[in-house]
Amino acid sequence: MEFRELRIAGAWEITPRTFGDDRGVFLEWFKDSAFRAAVGAPLELKQANCSVSAAGVLRGVHFTDNPPGQAKYVTCVRGAFLDVIVDLRVGSPTFGQWDSVLIDDVDRRAVYLAEGLGHAILSLEDSSTVMYLCSIEYTPTLDRDLHPLDPDLAIDWPTVGRDGTPLTYQLSEKDTAAPSLAQLVEAGVLPRY
Repeated sequence: MEFRELRIAGAWEITPRTFGDDRGVFLEWFKDSAFRAAVGAPLELKQANCSVSAAGVLRGVHFTDNPPGQAKYVTCVRGAFLDVIVDLRVGSPTFGQWDSVLIDDVDRRAVYLAEGLGHAILSLEDSSTVMYLCSIEYTPTLDRDLHPLDPDLAIDWPTVGRDGTPLTYQLSEKDTAAPSLAQLVEAGVLPRY
């Protein structure tokens, strides 16, 4: 496994070694010893999720109150997503900035994001499937959202899918109604660095 720290402290891209032959492919998408060596801390696992999305489905930017915060380890098992991490930690040198990784069923990369970071994914083809490990169980009272198309974030979302077809963004009602970064700052609900 190869770990590369992203521009946002606490966020990593993980590229696994794959072993393929005429039968298919094998890889380790998470390995505790490699993770601890690169990140310097364990990943407490409390929940595993799977989400299947049509092309253009945009989920996020989601985060949880910190503490306790929720760390995530995310990979794509079918299709392709642009995975975006946003630094929402007030006082961080990269506050309000974002970084992204293409996760897909070709390179089989994963992304790790620590507590206090926001997370969003955009599906780049129909039936794209993402799986992620979480450090805490889903707790609705801790859940927070930030509008993924907030112009202050200026996230460079792709406008075409993996096959070159134009994308029409599809957001949930919850994500459509999510506040802007400025509104979250004003409300004082963002994590601290």
